[in-house]
Amino acid sequence: MDSSSSSVSVSDESSEAGLAAGEHGGCCSSPSTRSLVDAAGNFSRTVSDVSTSFSERCSSVDHSGPFEPAAAAAKLIDRSPASSAAAALSRLSMKPRADVLDRRSTDDELELVKERFSKLLLGEDMSGGGKGVCTAVAISNAITNLYATVFGSCHKLEPLPAGKKAMWRREMDCLLSVCDYIVEFFPSTQALPDGTKVEVMATRPRSDIYINLPALEKLDAMLIDILDSFQKAEFWYADAGTRSFGSVTSTSSAMSSSFRRSTQRNEEKWWLPVPCIPDGGLSDRARKDLQQKRDCANQIHKAAVAINSGVLSDMEVPDSFMAVLPKSGRTSVGDAVYRAMLGADKFSPDYLLDTLDISSEHDALAMADRVEAAMYVWRRKASASHSRARWSKVKELVADDDDKNVALASRAESLLLCLKQRFPGLSQTTLDTSKIQYNKDVGQAILESYSRVLESLAFNIVSWIDDVLFADKSVRKQ
Repeated sequence: MDSSSSSVSVSDESSEAGLAAGEHGGCCSSPSTRSLVDAAGNFSRTVSDVSTSFSERCSSVDHSGPFEPAAAAAKLIDRSPASSAAAALSRLSMKPRADVLDRRSTDDELELVKERFSKLLLGEDMSGGGKGVCTAVAISNAITNLYATVFGSCHKLEPLPAGKKAMWRREMDCLLSVCDYIVEFFPSTQALPDGTKVEVMATRPRSDIYINLPALEKLDAMLIDILDSFQKAEFWYADAGTRSFGSVTSTSSAMSSSFRRSTQRNEEKWWLPVPCIPDGGLSDRARKDLQQKRDCANQIHKAAVAINSGVLSDMEVPDSFMAVLPKSGRTSVGDAVYRAMLGADKFSPDYLLDTLDISSEHDALAMADRVEAAMYVWRRKASASHSRARWSKVKELVADDDDKNVALASRAESLLLCLKQRFPGLSQTTLDTSKIQYNKDVGQAILESYSRVLESLAFNIVSWIDDVLFADKSVRKQ
């Protein structure tokens, strides 16, 4: 068996798990889209809905048309109609990757795997002097760099080349195999030969990995299939020689520049290839198909964001971040924002953001940093006034109206959430960067980096589809 087929088999198992779990969803249809947005916090339900919907909508094997349901399901899974509920539940469990080295077919691939794990063990310090980063940061960087290598040159809606797809599957299998050995203990019973039952401590996959890793693998497989479904499309790209996945489109520079002026959606990113639409625009079927794929990618993005936010919130706040916090939250957010947060009987974060001058993502990121810093200042003060209890306990015991710091911290949290919703492509805040940099938990590092790169890919796919729909709208108006 070659490496490509072995890699795909792991992905197929993950996709099978996702489709077995979700029998109620339909993210590509409008009602399910709204329900999935409302349930973004419920990771298992969110991913099941997205997975089931995509299996019904994604492209056929020959990619000859927009989203053929039967062929898509056959591509993602090979499920017997008589499969039992117990078998379906068993497919949701984590798939062991301990044999990832045994499945390599060539010496070159084995050497590549050895090189990757050597870098992880050395902490990216190739001198071996022990000055490298910790294992959690090293594996997080490895996933991020792998994503940049495979998808960094992707700027078009087109299938991922077989070589890069095999590389992504193969190396992600190796990096994720670490999770097979991250376990937690739980009490169990064991029967001795004489029939006596004794209590023992057994092991199982750690709960956060057991829940989130299969979900991320399903989202990964669905995003790859969305790209594969664009093998035959009614649109093309004029990029004046810009490379995408190693291919060059031979198009006249003058025609490309003229078309760019008329249909490009983002003039700032002038180097990106421009989608070209035939005269009269796309057909109704192609336009509907694009919108369905956009809805799917958008829901995948929401699910990845939800998982990433949950993992980041579980990470410990570094002492270095707490040490540089201002003494007053009012100093951090400014007098105007502070008065708006404190004076209103019913606080509305949307109304407050409407009154602020936030015209760019740079301004939004700066505001997010200030609000987040103020939130932790108020949380620290609230915890200090209640015998230094943890913030979660303080929030449960004290009503917002009874403590000014608790009220301000809660309102700052809602303001930060609203700000991130308005700017979905917002970069990581200072706190998020610090958490990733100082995190020592390998499992959290894998979940955070994996969800972050999938979030980025899903966001890019939505943006590329929006570019095509914008070009189609411009052509139909002419």
